[in-house]
Amino acid sequence: MQKHYLEDLITPVVEGQGYELVRVLTMGGETHPTLQVMIDTLNGKNITVDDCAKVSRALSDVLDEKDPIKEKYSLEVSSPGLDRPLTKLAHFEKYAGYDVKLETEEKIDNRKRFKGKISKVVGQDIVLTDEKAEYIIPFTAINKAKLVVTDELWERYQASQEEAGEI
Repeated sequence: MQKHYLEDLITPVVEGQGYELVRVLTMGGETHPTLQVMIDTLNGKNITVDDCAKVSRALSDVLDEKDPIKEKYSLEVSSPGLDRPLTKLAHFEKYAGYDVKLETEEKIDNRKRFKGKISKVVGQDIVLTDEKAEYIIPFTAINKAKLVVTDELWERYQASQEEAGEI
């Protein structure tokens, strides 16, 4: 089963419920895999258990009808958390100035793993800096990326929750 097929099936359901799809991931073995659907709010508020339940119910209806996973599986709808994965170019733009860990498909500057600060996004490239150098990493070369929890990220999170009236 192709990841893109699942994303194409799930995205309109998640967006129709008023959320952003962050990631779709199938985990576990072949006998009883877990389909993880990570969602985020569009208004900066925290994802709640009620949000996840709402999306889970909507997804269950579509997944039962389309039956994209033939074997028995579990559906998990969750929030991205503070150390969220960065799966879209817009995520890198939103979190410019914050630390990230990422892996690339192919070697860039003779390495595949990077940890540093997102300096900026230029076109389709992420400019990443660490204490030694600046790297230009094409977005299409990134296999996986996630934010690193730092004091600065925690302060941003707290400020956004205060703005949203959640603290």
